[in-house]
Amino acid sequence: MLLKWNDPAVRLTGRWSRNNPDCATATANGSYFEFAFRGRVAVMHFDVTLNAAPYPHLYVEIDGESRVEAPLDSYLRVFAKDADANHVARVILKGSVEMQPRWFQPLVGRTALLGIEVEERGVLPADDRKIVEFVGDSITEGVLIDADYAEKPAYTWDQHNRVYQDDVTATYGWLTAEALNLRPVMMGYGAVGATRGGCGGVVKAASAYPFVYDGVPYAGEAPDYIVINHGANDRGAGAEKYLAGYEELLDAIAEKHPRAVLVALSPFCGAYAAELEALCKSYSEKHGRTVHFINGGVWIPAEPLHPLRGGHKIVSEHLIPALKAIIDEEK
Repeated sequence: MLLKWNDPAVRLTGRWSRNNPDCATATANGSYFEFAFRGRVAVMHFDVTLNAAPYPHLYVEIDGESRVEAPLDSYLRVFAKDADANHVARVILKGSVEMQPRWFQPLVGRTALLGIEVEERGVLPADDRKIVEFVGDSITEGVLIDADYAEKPAYTWDQHNRVYQDDVTATYGWLTAEALNLRPVMMGYGAVGATRGGCGGVVKAASAYPFVYDGVPYAGEAPDYIVINHGANDRGAGAEKYLAGYEELLDAIAEKHPRAVLVALSPFCGAYAAELEALCKSYSEKHGRTVHFINGGVWIPAEPLHPLRGGHKIVSEHLIPALKAIIDEEK
């Protein structure tokens, strides 16, 4: 039998389209799906008609065991040891090519799930964890975490190496979510900022936030906590434009998710920390809704702009207690 994305044995987490009953599509790294099955084998079906090499890379897990990395393809098979047991698989969009179109059609950089062919439908355990969303840029989506890993001989266009170099599950956001037992939703796109659009045709942060991609509103579960990390790509715009764009982003997020706890995490490169802290205070007073501020610009060196695995780990080690304190305060 073929389980479609909206089957009770399938669960989407992250920025997936939910408007097409036949296909769920994601372009944001960190989006993932889970499915439950019984039997020895399950076959995932994807639509790759719009994709171009190199295809996005996925992480595949079964029953919470070690992950295996695989390029997206029309069919991907997973095998389980015990044919009589209930198995749960999780498939994470690990990384993709920043510059491939991921916002406007044709979505060359998409992951489009058609369904999962199984011998027997399984039972998917509930996931009652609180949801934390991280909204940011290439750092949030894990660009160049493994900077030394490039195709040999190297691609003439370095962007093609991104699927080997990027890993959203090693980012400060994902690590923080795991440590705090939160369910992660990731929205990071390279070169995007509060004042500008970025790679792959993605529009500026405030315009993008309500959508999965152009014309498709986000219709997934509402996050309980939203951590914003924008500003590294806005350094050339100046403080006035940055603050105006950031306030516009706060408005878009507050309108979409009026009950979420909002956290502004200043850029790790040190930009605009004082200005952003002042904006959070004035925005909170003006709207009667607290925007918590965390200064992330003092944790790691400004270079490299894209932290490596160790850099993200350091950031998470600082962010975990800071975010936990906010969560405890908001209880």
